[in-house]
Amino acid sequence: MKKKKLSMFDICNYSFMVLLLFITIYPLYFTVIASLSDPKAVATGQVLWRPVGFTLESYRQVFDYKPIWNGYANTIFYTVAGTLFNLLLTIPAAYTLSKKYLPGKNILTGFFMITMYFSGGMVPTYLLVKNLGLVNSRWALVILGGISVYNLIVTKTFFSTSISESLYEASRIDGAGEIRTFLSVALPLAKPIVAVIALYYAVGHWNDYFTALLYVNDKTKVPLQTVLREILIQNQNALDPEKMKRTMTEGELIDSAKRVYTAYAMKYSMVFIASAPLLVVYPFIQKYFVKGVMIGAVKE
Repeated sequence: MKKKKLSMFDICNYSFMVLLLFITIYPLYFTVIASLSDPKAVATGQVLWRPVGFTLESYRQVFDYKPIWNGYANTIFYTVAGTLFNLLLTIPAAYTLSKKYLPGKNILTGFFMITMYFSGGMVPTYLLVKNLGLVNSRWALVILGGISVYNLIVTKTFFSTSISESLYEASRIDGAGEIRTFLSVALPLAKPIVAVIALYYAVGHWNDYFTALLYVNDKTKVPLQTVLREILIQNQNALDPEKMKRTMTEGELIDSAKRVYTAYAMKYSMVFIASAPLLVVYPFIQKYFVKGVMIGAVKE
């Protein structure tokens, strides 16, 4: 069988895709090898394609910091509880708004849409959270931002376009009410969008540190991202210019320099530590994720 000759377009297209693949994968690869390399080699730019001076020192430095384990436990709780709370609000609301003959549908949709463009601001929100007694409470990181309007619209679109109205009609003929129809018909068929929205919400909760900075003062309640941020800031401030203006012994200067070098490598180990759980979970929901993100695509 005669092989098809590649055209110039094919060559350019393949080259572009290979370049795009490299741009996508290399940052993750570099994060891993930098976290396993000697801190000084990382700080001086010697690490490019492989680990230099293999060591787990940066991981030891991170995990020796006891609050990181408490931060991990807090983040897992905030992610699981927050995501379940988000889904509990988003999925039923989207199903309701997907009904064609819902009374006041346009008013309800407009009510949600307004919040996409206008908010009360940071100070009014803080005062509201304070009046509700949620300052320095774990529930502040779970309840706030209960619904993402974007996710609500995407889910609503799925219910409107991907589930046939005839299934709802058959359910009503069998005597099922709206709640039974939602639980027995719509929800089982909505697994792809539930997986996608759950992933979106989970990533948001997992990476959130700013909410904790605003509303949580108790160090035992802060999430992992806040703990990692504090570790990085502490190490980067090891060579404080104000301290260096004062007389420092040679030993103190060397120790500070080592801490700064370690901070460079710790940045990458912390990125890997914070990202690993989500990277592990993603393959298990990939089949649902791929189907869910195609919502809104052109259909024949």
